Order: sequence, then structure tokens, then C-alpha cells
Amino acid sequence: MKFQLKTLTPAQACAEKSDALLVLLPKGDASQAKQDKASKATWPLAQTVQAAQADGDFEDKSGKTLLLYGAAGVAARLAVVMSAGKGSAKDVRDAVAAGMAALKGRSIKKLTVCLGDASQSQYLPIVMQAIADATYVYTATKGSATDDKSGRKLAQVTIGTVDSAKAKAAFAHGQALVAGQDFAKEWANRPANFATPTLLGEAAKSLAKAHAALQCEVLGPKEVDKLGMGSFASVARGSNEPLRFIVLKYMGGAKSLAPTVLIGKGVTFDTGGISLKPGASMDEMKFDMCGAASVLGTLRALAELKPKLNVIGLIPATENMPSGHATKPGDVVTAMDGQTIEVLNTDAEGRLILNDALVYAKRLKPAAVVDIATLTGACGVALGSVRAGLFSTDDALAASLQAAGERALDLAWRMPLDDEYAEGLKSNFADVANIAPPGGGAVTAAKFLERFTKTKGASGEAAFPWAHLDIAGVAWKGGKEKGATARPVGLLLEWLLAK
Repeated sequence: MKFQLKTLTPAQACAEKSDALLVLLPKGDASQAKQDKASKATWPLAQTVQAAQADGDFEDKSGKTLLLYGAAGVAARLAVVMSAGKGSAKDVRDAVAAGMAALKGRSIKKLTVCLGDASQSQYLPIVMQAIADATYVYTATKGSATDDKSGRKLAQVTIGTVDSAKAKAAFAHGQALVAGQDFAKEWANRPANFATPTLLGEAAKSLAKAHAALQCEVLGPKEVDKLGMGSFASVARGSNEPLRFIVLKYMGGAKSLAPTVLIGKGVTFDTGGISLKPGASMDEMKFDMCGAASVLGTLRALAELKPKLNVIGLIPATENMPSGHATKPGDVVTAMDGQTIEVLNTDAEGRLILNDALVYAKRLKPAAVVDIATLTGACGVALGSVRAGLFSTDDALAASLQAAGERALDLAWRMPLDDEYAEGLKSNFADVANIAPPGGGAVTAAKFLERFTKTKGASGEAAFPWAHLDIAGVAWKGGKEKGATARPVGLLLEWLLAK
């Protein structure tokens, strides 16, 4: 699917040759008169829309649509007029999503989208994301009759604004966002036998090969053992698939600029290990590498935009399987910084791979570190599928991430990190246990990770500003809409570009 940006008034958009036309109305302006004053053209749909509003068939509320076939003065055979409601980012997203839903199941190869208000151009990334989400088709392991390699039947989208020159930066952001989210979805949706740690490493290498702005290094079991990542290695013991530690770099800034480090949990399939999960819905545990996929997607987007930033993605990738070699409940393992961990539950494995990645991040002397993980079902219970859990030891970092999520409509909510939550992680046989008693599970998991962000174990000073995004509730959808959401690529990209 190819996006293009053009300067179009609403009247000019009606003249564009395409299979369908989507028109986003400004609030309270069914005539579209404001935007067509300069050209002195009359918007062909004005009378029809005003009549529909007068009859109560088209309300001035976000998400309301009006379908028109063969409308006079419109080159497209089908037009969908969408109300932008109050004109907020969410209203615009909901309106475009509703417009795309009205086109579902129709043979649309060329689409024109008209933004009816100059102020709506700032929401171009959200508009483009809504279109991409509505048309995404998974293709990796099925044969589909489609018109482009992405699987989409929609091949071309022309977005019209009243001043395309002023909208170029937002348009470029939108293109990169869609590319990054598509990449994240593609890898997160793959079955585990098509997304092994080895294949995930190859995907990162392919990204670097395709984009000169990226550099990639992939470490295997021998290199991980040499680094002393005993905690990470312990999770991989039960699997026949060898682990991989992926280091993907985007170095677009000055060499003196400290990098931002993104760490993505890459458990490509999680059975729970010896602490075996229930069988129901276990197939969805292929999504346990959505954190890793979001890091790959974010770096993919950065490679498109080429901002003057230094960003390093770290991905510890492994399966968590039960076997005669698997780590057992009660075993003690040693992390990269020498801390010992009593593994009370092998299904709390994500923290056992992230902690070694956090220790590794110290050698990169980062400006900030954000880890992203489908870490705890408890976070999904607490926040549902609306907001990711945000934990941080740094108020400024937490505020900037939450604000970026609000702007990108990729929402997060800051959760507590009181020291009292760490009491349950005490062990009689190691420095720390990997789980605490029931209650506050998302917080105790974050408290476990926090230990490894300090200079000297639990009692040291912060080695870097750190935030943890628990995306277990938002990373994928179940049921008939089963599939990865690519969250929080939107949040991360918005946050990085605001730096």
C-alpha cells in the first residue's frame, strides 16, 4: 500500500479519480465552505450532507458516517462522509476507522482521503495508522490473492490537505509509523515455528542489510555464557532452539550523544516451562515476543525517518519449554551482575531474560533505558486492553512517556514502585526470588527488574533513568480479531522524536 500527499480542497478531492472517497468534516461545517473560499469552488456534497443532517440521518458526532453512491460531482463511485466530532486526535481516529469499516468487503484499490480542516493535518500519523490497521492482512504462513506483497487489496491512498507542504513532516512520520507497525505485527503474528530466536535474529539482520542507518549483531549461546548471562540462559535450557541476544543499533546522532536503549522481551513461545501453563489459549503465547517485535518495529521506523538520535535495541530471544534440561522450580541461577535468583516459578521467565539485558545496557552508558514486555497477566487485569502499565524510577522519564502515549493514542498509565512491594521477593536461598506472593503481581515483577537497573544490586544508586512498559494487556487481541496490535510502537516513536 502506497501513501501519497497532495494539496486538495474538498472540491478538488471530489474530482480525484479513485474507487472511493473519504471526507473528514470539520465540526459544524457541513458546507466545507471555509476550505474552498480560495478556489471559489462549491463542494458538490454540501447540499446532500446538510439535508441528511436536517433529517437526523447524519449526526455531528465522531464515528458517524454517511455513504453516498454515484454522487453528482464526485469522481469516485463511492463516497463516505465522516464527522470529526470535536476534532480531537481520538475523534479523528475514530472517524477514519468508521469510514474504513464502511468500505470493508468492497473492492477498493485506490482511495482518496480528504482532511476537511487545516488543523487536522497534525493528525496525519493517526489517520494513516487507522487506514493501515483497517487494511492489514497477515500473509507469512498463508497464500492469499492480494494486490501487493503486504497482502492488502488497497494499493494506493491519496491524502489531500489544504497545504501539503506544511504537512510533510507529519506525513513522513505517518509513513514510518505504518512501516514500523506492519513489521512488528508481521513478526508478532507468526507462529512460533516461523519465529524462532534464530529467525528473529535473521529478521534483525535483514533490517540492517536493507537500511544503511542500522547495524546489527546477534550473539548465540557461547557469547551469552561468556558474558555471564546465567539468568537469561536458564530460561533457554529446556528448548532445542538456541537462544539469541540481538543488538540492533540506529546511530543517527553525534558519537558523543548518549544512546537511548530499548529492550524488548523476546520469548518466542512460552509454555511456562516446568510450571506449565493451562492448555486453553496457549497458542497465544506466540505473542510473548511482542516486546521484541515492538523494538524491531520502532528501529524500522527510525531507519525511515533518519532523526539525529542514537537508539540501541536489545532483544533477548528464547523459547521457554519443559524438558529434562529445563530449569526447575527452586533452582538458583546467577545473573550477569552476580546476583543470584531463586526461580520459584519458571513461568515468570520474562523477568529472567530482561534482567540480564538491563545489566548489559549499563556498558552502553545510556541516556535512558525503556524495557517493553508482555510481562504479567496481572497488568492486564489491572488496566485491561486500554492502557499499558508504566513503571519508572525517574519522574521526568515517566511523564514524557505518558505524554507521548497520549499524543499517539497509544496509552499508558503510571503504576507504583513502592519499596514495600519488594518484601515478597526475599529468598532464604538466593539474593532474590523471581516471584512474590499473590497480589500486585505487575508491581512485584517491576520491582524485580528495578534491582538490575542499579549500580550495585538492590542497594545501589540508579545506573540510568529507567522505565518498564508492561504491555501484556495491550499487545494483542483475542477471539475473532486475534492478532498483534503493534503497541507500543506508536508511543515509542512519538517519544523518541520529541527528544
